[in-house]
Amino acid sequence: MTKFISYWNEIDDLTTRALYSMLKLRMDVFIVEQNCAFEEIDGKDITAFHLRIMDGEELAACLRVLPPEKDAIVKIGRVVVAQNYRGYKLGQRLMQEAISFAQQKFPDLPIELGGQSHLQKFYGSFGFVAISDIYLEDGIPHIDMRLKANKELAQ
Repeated sequence: MTKFISYWNEIDDLTTRALYSMLKLRMDVFIVEQNCAFEEIDGKDITAFHLRIMDGEELAACLRVLPPEKDAIVKIGRVVVAQNYRGYKLGQRLMQEAISFAQQKFPDLPIELGGQSHLQKFYGSFGFVAISDIYLEDGIPHIDMRLKANKELAQ
């Protein structure tokens, strides 16, 4: 049985190999597999918190959590599972850990994501609700979703 281990890092704490693996996985899936030409290295990784799920030395899945800016909203993005690790429920694990992290670090703020529209039910299973119509981003239908802040959920 594969044992997965999670790591949270800021970019300066990542080794060169860890950063390379994360960027390569994202490019393999988003650019090559999904055939999207877009600006993968967008400058947002610098301030993000990065969650990596490892299988030994191999990166199985990752995402990033962007701290709030002027809009006072935490954002989850670049949610990706390596092709050979799909079926292990790592997407669920990524989301559970990201939500827990964001709610602990920024307890009074909502969390948003812009997910591919076919994953709306998946994100909805974590409490996210649609806040936009479906729109095209890089040729793929997406939808913006929000999870209310802890204080809003308690009401």
